[in-house]
Amino acid sequence: MGADALALAGAALLGLCLGSFLNVCILRLPHEQSLLRPPSSCPKCRRPIAWRDNIPVVSWLLLKGRCRHCGARISVQYPVVEAAVGLLWLAAVLAYGATVQALAAGLLGTILLGIAITDARHYLIPDEFTWGGLVLGLTLSLWGGVDGFLQAVLGAVAGFALLFVVAQAGRWAFREEAMGGGDIKMMAMVGSFIGWKGVLLTVFLGAVAGSVVFLPLSLKRKRLVPFGVFLAVGAGVTFVAGDAIIQWYLQFLRGS
Repeated sequence: MGADALALAGAALLGLCLGSFLNVCILRLPHEQSLLRPPSSCPKCRRPIAWRDNIPVVSWLLLKGRCRHCGARISVQYPVVEAAVGLLWLAAVLAYGATVQALAAGLLGTILLGIAITDARHYLIPDEFTWGGLVLGLTLSLWGGVDGFLQAVLGAVAGFALLFVVAQAGRWAFREEAMGGGDIKMMAMVGSFIGWKGVLLTVFLGAVAGSVVFLPLSLKRKRLVPFGVFLAVGAGVTFVAGDAIIQWYLQFLRGS
């Protein structure tokens, strides 16, 4: 196997394993449960899941989506998330090669997926995703030297400050909580990966997506808007195509 093929296989395997761990995070973090104890078990019969039944995607397919012991259904979320993260890491290496940029893409994408699912389900963004992701973003920025680190810090500050101001303005205007603290911390994390310009584009794209997709439903059914879902979409688009979008917009303003 060549070096490129080995890198791709390694990335996909790593992504599958991280997807399995992400499922644990999605299940336990909203309930403030330990990620390590107790070991994974069937939610119905409570019997521990053996290693052979915990192989990402493969075990679910072999067991036909059921517990080996009691036959209870196992949510399709598990293989879907595992496969999605595996494909994400594979795509990152295909796009950027075996580089720090690919590592950043894989880590940010994994965190954003976790945030989107937990916020959609629980209207909650766990600190483990936001503060943990912020540490990862700042650490990866060190590969860009002092300038790279300063840009990451500036992005984190910009993300936190912008959402904080929006939250305070919403509270003043509507006399109620307009945005959760999780969204604010999330944008600090996002900013450490994509910089202050990326923060502005992410918030814009998230607001547009939220308005088009969810706002009509929230007005009709009086449902809260899980804004973290749309910020995650905006951040993903910005990471992949943000520079091109910003460049197009600047050329549009110049009329060229």
